[in-house]
Amino acid sequence: MRPVRLISEDGVEYRDLNGNGVMDPFEDPRLPVADRVADLLGRLSLEEKAGLLFHTVIEAGTDGTVKEAPGDISKSPTSVVVTQKHLSHFNVHALHDARMAARWYNNLQLIAESTPHGIPVTISTDPRHAFLENAGVSFSAKAFSQWPESLGLAALRSPELVERFADVARQEYVAAGIRCALHPAIDLATEPRWARQAGTFGQDSALTAELAVAYVRGFQGPELGPESVACTSKHFPGGGPQKDGEDAHFPYGREQVYPGGRFDDHMAPFKAVIDAGTAAVMPYYGMPVGLEVGGEAIDEVGFGYNKQVVTGMLREGLGFDGVVLTDWELVMDNHVGDKVLPARAWGVEHLDALGRMELILEAGADQFGGEECVDVLLELVAQGRVTEERIDESARRLLAVKFRLGLFDNPFVDEDRAAEVVGRQDFRDEGHAAQARSVTVLQKGSLPLPQGLKLYVENFSAEVAGRFGTVVATPEEADLALVRLMAPFDPRADLFLESWFHQGSLEFQPGLASRLARIAAVCPLVLDVTLDRPAVLTPLLPLASTVVVSYGSTDEALADALTGVIAPEGRLPFDLPRSMEQVRRHPEDVAGYDDPLFPFGHGL
Repeated sequence: MRPVRLISEDGVEYRDLNGNGVMDPFEDPRLPVADRVADLLGRLSLEEKAGLLFHTVIEAGTDGTVKEAPGDISKSPTSVVVTQKHLSHFNVHALHDARMAARWYNNLQLIAESTPHGIPVTISTDPRHAFLENAGVSFSAKAFSQWPESLGLAALRSPELVERFADVARQEYVAAGIRCALHPAIDLATEPRWARQAGTFGQDSALTAELAVAYVRGFQGPELGPESVACTSKHFPGGGPQKDGEDAHFPYGREQVYPGGRFDDHMAPFKAVIDAGTAAVMPYYGMPVGLEVGGEAIDEVGFGYNKQVVTGMLREGLGFDGVVLTDWELVMDNHVGDKVLPARAWGVEHLDALGRMELILEAGADQFGGEECVDVLLELVAQGRVTEERIDESARRLLAVKFRLGLFDNPFVDEDRAAEVVGRQDFRDEGHAAQARSVTVLQKGSLPLPQGLKLYVENFSAEVAGRFGTVVATPEEADLALVRLMAPFDPRADLFLESWFHQGSLEFQPGLASRLARIAAVCPLVLDVTLDRPAVLTPLLPLASTVVVSYGSTDEALADALTGVIAPEGRLPFDLPRSMEQVRRHPEDVAGYDDPLFPFGHGL
C-alpha cells in the first residue's frame, strides 16, 4: 500500500514511510540530507542496511508489470529481492516502450513502499542512446533518442555537444524513472584491440577529461537534485590498457599492463570528474601486473579488491568520498542457461565468497555490483569479520544519494510525461544530426555525392539510397558503389556474454579486398567502416575513391553526410594502425603510434 501523504502539525506535507503517523526526521523534506540519513540509519535493521550494499540486475515486464519469475539474467523474483533481501538498487536491462517502462517503475516503487521504512528504489542503466547492443555493457536506443557512440561524440570535439547530449539523455532517463547512469566510461582507448572502446572518448587523456566533465554536468546538473541522474564514472583507474587487448570480463583478459609507464595518463580523467562532482566511481575488473606507482608496487589483484587503489588512490589520493560501486559479479559465478561467466575475482580466485566480499569491503568499496547474496554479508557480520559500523559507512553514502535525488520525497513518475519525453522528435533530430556530423572523412574522393546517380549498394538501405539516386543490381550498371562495413573482430561464444564482445584481430579477411577490387574495377567505390574500435584499413584504401568512418550512424544519417545535407565534421578519436604487426608491437598503455595510417585528429 502506498504510504499516506500527511500534513505535519506545522503544515509540512510528507510521506509517512514507516506508517507511524508522525513526521520523523528522515521524512522531513526541510532537513539537511545528512540529518535525514543519520535518523534513518539509526532506525534500520542490520538486514535493511546490508541490502543497501547490493546492486543487481532486474528485468522489466514489457506490459508494465513487475516480473516475479526469474528472467534470462535476473536471479530472483522481484518482490523477494525487494521485500526479503531488502535490495533497493537495480540495473535495468531491456526497455522497449516508454509508457510501459514508467508503469513498471511505478509498480516497483509500490513494492518498495511496503518495506518497513519505505526505502525507494534507485534504477540504473548502462548506456542506451546509441547503437551497440551488448547485454554486458550497453543497449541500442529503441524508444530513446539515438545518438552516435561516445567515440562519435569525441569525434566532434565539442564539450557543448556532449553536455547537450547528456542533458537530453537525463531528461529521458528521469521521465522513465532511471536515476543512476552506469557511465561515463572514461577509459582511454590506447589498446586498439580492446572490446570496449566504443563507449569511451578515444585515446587522448586531455580530451577525455574535458568531455567527461561536460557529460557529468549534463546528467547531474550543478549538484544532485530531483531532476538529476547520478553518474557512475568508470573504470577506475582506467580500464584501457588490457594485455593484448583482451577484456577483463573474461579469465583470459584479467591482466592490465603499463609497459609504457603511462599510468598517470589513464588516471587523469578521474581527477577531472571527481572535481566535477561525479556521484560514484566504478573500479575495473582488471588486475595490474608489474605496476609501481610512486615507488610502491601495486598488489596484483583486481582493482575492486585493491585497497591501494580504492582507498589509497581514489579516496585518499583524489579525495573522493562518494559511492564506490564494484563492477558486476566479483563474488559469485554467473550461470545463464548452459553458459557460465566466472566471478571476476582476478588474483583472488582461491578465496571463497566470504573471503572475496570481505576483501572488497576492506579495499573501500561501498556496493557489490551484479550481486544479491546478502546472506554472505550477514554471515561475515555473524563471524565478526565485518562490523556493523563498516556497513553503516557505506549505507550512509548510498542513502545520501537517494535523498539528494529526491526519491524519498517523491519517487514516482508520470506515464504520460514518459511517453511524451522519451524519444521526443526534437531529441531524435539532434541525435540524427550528431550521427551525420560525426562521420569522419579519410579520403574525400567525390564528396559530396551528387543527386541522380545510379547506385550499387551493400549493407546500406536501398530505400534510403533511392532518395538520392537510382539503385541498380550490379556494379557494372552503376555510376558509383556504396558499401558499409563493420570493423572486423574474431567471433567467440564459449562464455556467457562473450559473443557480444568484439575482440581479437583488427584485420579484414583477405577475401574482402579481392571482392571490393572487383567492384572498384567497374565503378568508383565509396566505403564506410563503422568503428566500434580501430580497424586496419591499409589494404582497402587503394580500392576506394572515398573512405569515411562512422561511430554509430543510421543509413539516413550517413546519406546526409555523404550528400552534404549535413556536413561531416568528425575527426578521428584515435590513431588508425597500419597493420596488426604494428598493433602487437605497441605498448598497451600508450596513446597512438609514431607512424599511424591516419593519426588522431585526422578528418577532411
